[in-house]
Formats: sequence, C-alpha cells, structure tokens
Amino acid sequence: MPYATNADLPPPVRAHLPAHAQDIYREAFNHAFGTRAGEPDREERAHRIAWAAVKRSYVKDGERWVPL
Repeated sequence: MPYATNADLPPPVRAHLPAHAQDIYREAFNHAFGTRAGEPDREERAHRIAWAAVKRSYVKDGERWVPL
C-alpha cells in the first residue's frame, strides 16, 4: 500500500531515518509499488527498492543515518 505521508511509514523506518531520508523512502516505495501492479511480491520489492534509494544518499554511522 502506498504511503500518503511520512507518518504512515512503518515504525522502524520512522524511528531510524531522518525526515529527508523518510521522504526519499516514501517516494521510492510509492513509485516502485505503483509500477509493479500484479506482481505477487510487489510490496516486498518496493521496500527493498526504497531502502536502496535511501542508501544512495545516506549511510549508517553507528546507530544514525547521515547524509553522504
């Protein structure tokens, strides 16, 4: 299911990512979810794509995600 706002994101995403990274995650997830209609693993793949999008702009430094 697409996410309308960052407040709708899964709790682990909201708890660990800064606001801008959450924006990236939400936009990437929504796009991937929309383009994979009919695929049985659509939601799982959209989450993987969203994390990959975040990792292009952020890196984990200890427990925090920081911009590259």
